Amino acid sequence: MNNLSDHPLVGLIEAACRAGADEAEAVMSRAQNLSVGVRQGILENVERAEPAYYGLRVWVGERSASLSSADLAVSGKCGALIERALAIARAAPKNPFGGLAPAPAAADDEAALQLFDPATPGADQLVERAREVESAALAISGISNSGGAMASLSTSERFHATSRGFAGHRRRSSFGLGVSVVAGLGAAKQTDFYGSSATWRRDVQDASEIGAEAGRRAAARLAPRRLISMRAPVIFERRIALDLLGPFISAISGPNVVRGSSFLRHRLGQAVFAPGIDVSDDPAVPRGLGSRAVDDEGVACTPRPLVEHGVLTSWLLNVASAAQLGLQPNGYAGRGAVGASGICVSNLRVAPGTEDLPALMAQAQSGLMVTGMFNPSLNPNTGEWSAGVHGIWFDAGEPAFPVSEITVAGSLPEFYARLIAGADVAKLGAAITPSLMVDAVAIGGL
Repeated sequence: MNNLSDHPLVGLIEAACRAGADEAEAVMSRAQNLSVGVRQGILENVERAEPAYYGLRVWVGERSASLSSADLAVSGKCGALIERALAIARAAPKNPFGGLAPAPAAADDEAALQLFDPATPGADQLVERAREVESAALAISGISNSGGAMASLSTSERFHATSRGFAGHRRRSSFGLGVSVVAGLGAAKQTDFYGSSATWRRDVQDASEIGAEAGRRAAARLAPRRLISMRAPVIFERRIALDLLGPFISAISGPNVVRGSSFLRHRLGQAVFAPGIDVSDDPAVPRGLGSRAVDDEGVACTPRPLVEHGVLTSWLLNVASAAQLGLQPNGYAGRGAVGASGICVSNLRVAPGTEDLPALMAQAQSGLMVTGMFNPSLNPNTGEWSAGVHGIWFDAGEPAFPVSEITVAGSLPEFYARLIAGADVAKLGAAITPSLMVDAVAIGGL
């Protein structure tokens, strides 16, 4: 939708500028969410929500304020809204870095990215899918009960306009399917979950595959052992490899670099990963869950390498952090109705290596393959990190037995410098990652 000149948000912005705002922007968002839950084939819940809001942000010199409302009838209330926003802005502290994008994109038309699936399954169809995925999970040997299956559909629409001439429109959809199951009986029970999500319904993983994978994962956790504390090679399975990289994304986010709360704040242009590691972000993936033509400040998004041959090549910047660092914003702003913008990546990709998962285990000979993680802890200034995990101990390059009640810990900068990427890439939401191995990690156990 390239022509939004008649949209109420444009009129709201024009009225704000006539009333005394030097600049203004407005957003409007509405969504329709439907989800169902099934357990043992019986429908347990149906949830439907239709959240909506609009927000106005105004600038008076270097002072700004934002207000939001869930009442989408903008035109009849714009006078009072503008008056309150201007009054708050005039009393706010100065911020020379919090303005609009200096060169907003021409439009925010994402039709070419195919982010909206017109398919609109009803609750009955979602229930059928949830039952299918649960049935497949319960059919796996060792599975004793269901923790519940879910299927969901979400559609959303967002309008964004600024006094610098930007007017954008987004329309997108997402579908989800997943199941949690229980393996074993009594005190020996173990649980696990597996799911899939996609922008288009046909791209969601097959229900039988999702259910079978959830069942296999839960059954593989039966009869876990404890490990003694040691240092050993650790492989972070591809499903959770992104958890190891989450702190990296936080560390290269412009606002954190500006605040100094980043263990990579002085490392731009330097080797931070092993030479074989490449990390990129691509907002232009057709049907990608994180794809977008522009960010939430109207700045054009383009594919971008973040790490090339181990070298950190880019910060993730919004308007404010770019101004503070003397750089240009590069399309990573994310925001809601009110407040300052944060940082949001699109479709993150870690380039695969040459060795598949069995080859990584054979290379390490003995070690831990992490298949689940909880309660990670990070010192953002130093990169010291720890997490509770469970997984599989492997010996002589072969899976040996499940393990639980252990922790892994260490310095992420040191981990990254020794990281080895596997060849077994998997798509998890908006990210594509392979398994990742670190040759020596502190494991806390008995």
